[in-house]
Amino acid sequence: MIKLQICRSKSNNQWSTLVSVTLFAVLFIGSISYASNRFSLLSLPSSPWPWRWTTSSYSSSSSSFTIPSFNLHNPPPPPPLNPKTALYSMFHCDSDACKKQNGKMNKVVSKLMKELKEETLLRVKKKKKKKRDEKVEKIEAELGRARVLIRDAGGSNRSRLSDPDYVPHGSIYRNPSMFHRSYLLMEELFKVYVHEEGEPPLFHTGPTSNIYSMEGVFLNSMENDPHFRISDPDRAHVYFLPFSVAMILDNLFDPIIRDKAVLGRVIGDYVHTVSSRYPYWNRSLGSDHFMLSCHDWGPRATWYVHSLYFTSIRLLCNANTSEFFNPRKDASIPEISLHIGETTTTIGGLPASNRTTLAFFAGGQFHGKIRPLLFQHWKDKDQDIQVYDRVPKNVSYHEMMKTSRFCLCPSGFEVASPRITEAIYAECVPVLISQHYVLPFSDVLNWDAFSVRVSVSEIPNLKKILLGISDDKYMRLQENVKMVQRHFLVNNPAKRYDVYHMILHSLWLRRLNLQIYG
Repeated sequence: MIKLQICRSKSNNQWSTLVSVTLFAVLFIGSISYASNRFSLLSLPSSPWPWRWTTSSYSSSSSSFTIPSFNLHNPPPPPPLNPKTALYSMFHCDSDACKKQNGKMNKVVSKLMKELKEETLLRVKKKKKKKRDEKVEKIEAELGRARVLIRDAGGSNRSRLSDPDYVPHGSIYRNPSMFHRSYLLMEELFKVYVHEEGEPPLFHTGPTSNIYSMEGVFLNSMENDPHFRISDPDRAHVYFLPFSVAMILDNLFDPIIRDKAVLGRVIGDYVHTVSSRYPYWNRSLGSDHFMLSCHDWGPRATWYVHSLYFTSIRLLCNANTSEFFNPRKDASIPEISLHIGETTTTIGGLPASNRTTLAFFAGGQFHGKIRPLLFQHWKDKDQDIQVYDRVPKNVSYHEMMKTSRFCLCPSGFEVASPRITEAIYAECVPVLISQHYVLPFSDVLNWDAFSVRVSVSEIPNLKKILLGISDDKYMRLQENVKMVQRHFLVNNPAKRYDVYHMILHSLWLRRLNLQIYG
């Protein structure tokens, strides 16, 4: 458990003890009360990046960021509540329609928050004073030095660090020097402990094909990683809970009974096992533990363990802020669809001069609320914008991507779409049409440099918007798409700067922003 500093007199004076516990309870509840506005109690108290997250987009006006850390013992005063920028804006909606629409989720999340407060206060009362953990202090000192080095790298425009493979540069990065320094420090320092409890297929493995393939790709890569994986949990910076939401549902979910609580039973039992056998979960309320899921129900899977939901790091494809995805502690990862037998991804497409179709999309027409609008305005309406529910037999999906200037990437039932990475592989400029979506690796990558954003309200003006992009700007966008490809590639075995390592880097950044002991 987190080492909580509560003063107690040597004479065990009951009044002094009561005052101390009461003061801590007030401070703790005050901190928790702002979790809906900001982020998990154990996460960074202010954004490590210069832009402000909202429920639908972010600003990219600056290319630098800082790496502070959060200390539970001395939390900073919370900022004034701003409903427009609140991560958990559902708690602050005033209209009757908003309250009715979000009431069910509000009720569930409010209950989880209450349970988390009660559990933590109970732990405080039972907590006995212990010696400081020297191993943890050593790790935190190491991370503190890393924060300083990364922050110092932000002053230079180009990295002066030697790298045999790649030196990040160009507008696709928010700050290439800071990213480079951070990445190299990650390779030097970062260590992950994988909990060994559990047996396949629910644990330690996952699907390696279809849209959930990143679960299996990451699990398999992490299990066999000789560099980042460590066998000594005392030396680890983070702890991996290697369950696969997709495999739990494939093997245990009954399509007739449809008991979704099977997720709660399996994951709850697993966290209980881990927290009972090791001290690491309890000392931080799980804030240095992480899970990964690309299943649509990935976020739902964490509802059943309130510490996992509010304090642990969640690596999710379905990075939807309207469903309580918290970009200051959670990380968005790309949704990549691999075909059966594929272990790597391939890239390539035609040059801009040979791309004859302005824009292309193929996918389920009635998936979600955005696609019906796209079909309403553009299906069979214009030869320049090819929109299909199903690709005709004489048309190749991948060839269309390779010969189109822009590839439309509207959200479906969930915010994430494998079409984004497919467009990047085909060197087709992605057109992002979504709401509440935190884009993958956006703490490092400047998506405006290699994609186009179109709001849902602008769908009727889609052709005008795309034709308004000059040839020079399009050439820059496409060249940047080629540059950013390396960060979305699946390699077997994994290679530096590829999607596996970018996911690890997102995890590394979030661990840097957490300080367990002060």
